[in-house]
Amino acid sequence: MVRFAFSISARARMALAVISATSLIACTQALAASGIEVVMNQAKIVKLARPADTIVIGNPEIADASVQDAMTIVLTGKGFGVTNIVVLDADGAPIVDEQIFVSRGTANSVRVYRRASVQTLSCTPYCEGSYKSAAEQASDLELGAGQ
Repeated sequence: MVRFAFSISARARMALAVISATSLIACTQALAASGIEVVMNQAKIVKLARPADTIVIGNPEIADASVQDAMTIVLTGKGFGVTNIVVLDADGAPIVDEQIFVSRGTANSVRVYRRASVQTLSCTPYCEGSYKSAAEQASDLELGAGQ
């Protein structure tokens, strides 16, 4: 009988561990989903609930915002990393206060590492050297130096 009680307790602990892990994963995904994801060198349209008066980007080297009209902003990923955007209406009330996550676009591209150098090829459909912004060049130098 004692043995049976132990196995139920072990099963209960296992179930609790699974529930805890599932909750942690869900919370992590919810935090990541709360921001705006932008791919480097690409634009993303953000529609606003009401007209904007002021737009502030935390670090303009990571992302840039341009105004299409009073209710539409175009975000462009300029450098890798995380920054934020704050959009205020004419009364100074916040419309948007979100983080912006800028990452490298990896679709249809290949990175070749040769000792201290990194080469990025754009394969659409043939693989050719791709354009690199200053941020991408700096990132490639850092990656190559770490090899």
